[in-house]
Amino acid sequence: MTTGVVTFEPAKFVARYPEFATADPDLLQAYFDEAALVYLDNTEASRVANIEPRAVLLNMLVAHIAQLNVGSSAQPASPLVGRINTATEGSVSAGADMGAVPGTAAWFMQTKYGASYWQATAQYRTMRYMPGRSGPGTGIPNFRWSH
Repeated sequence: MTTGVVTFEPAKFVARYPEFATADPDLLQAYFDEAALVYLDNTEASRVANIEPRAVLLNMLVAHIAQLNVGSSAQPASPLVGRINTATEGSVSAGADMGAVPGTAAWFMQTKYGASYWQATAQYRTMRYMPGRSGPGTGIPNFRWSH
């Protein structure tokens, strides 16, 4: 297992996501910084301890954020949030719906990159049992059962 921090590599990112080949590398770096600051800890204390999968996940987030903000050569950015669930042709109207998704999942489900990230991080969104001692001096109550 390799630890450390992930450094954004625009060439590797574009090799994986060629639809963002025309994106400004500085803007992609800004999206990477946002992803590491807000959505996925990019330090040695990250829930994703191994640097290789963390790099993949951060790149998924960069693609998601880029698609939401500026779009790609494959699809322009959309002002709609969610999937289109209603459409009218006369006088043009469209409605969007997130469907039945848990709270924070809705934001990720707006793009295929975010949906992939959400699925890939399922293992990290579970409760973690941290074994330890309870009792006096630990800040954790010491419950004793009596008969």
